[in-house]
Amino acid sequence: MSKTRIAVIFISTITMAVTIYTGLVRATPSTGSSTLIGRGTYDEFKIKREMPGLELDLRARTDVDIATQIITFQKGTDSGWHKHPGPVFISVVSGTMTFYDSGDPDCSPVVRTTGQGFVDLGEHAHIARNESGLPATNVVTYFVPVGAPLRIDQPQPSNCPKF
Repeated sequence: MSKTRIAVIFISTITMAVTIYTGLVRATPSTGSSTLIGRGTYDEFKIKREMPGLELDLRARTDVDIATQIITFQKGTDSGWHKHPGPVFISVVSGTMTFYDSGDPDCSPVVRTTGQGFVDLGEHAHIARNESGLPATNVVTYFVPVGAPLRIDQPQPSNCPKF
């Protein structure tokens, strides 16, 4: 093997290692506590339901995994910056949560309290924070491609506040 080829392989290996290490260091891990309740694979489906007080049209054109998780945030903790490979429905079942989405140019806070929900399309880096003085619990339902991870850690976005 030529010295040039060895040098290219060596430099490529170092570059890949540095890239992976930098991504791991820059990611912001969750400080919340989570329990996966269940995850199931569904065939493609189309649900259309209309009745007084409800009009729902939901469609999956491919098979999809639907997973539900309970996440508890003690005061001052957060999810870390992340995104999802599909939409996420978040129900705040106790306490108060504040959500920041990097897709908003101002990264303005969105506050949800017990009994309120938040839909995250999963397209941008975002963070869920418990900025209150009490614990908060969310029930979170994910719609993701079959076998996909539920979350993808992301670095701190430049347009959002540093916590």
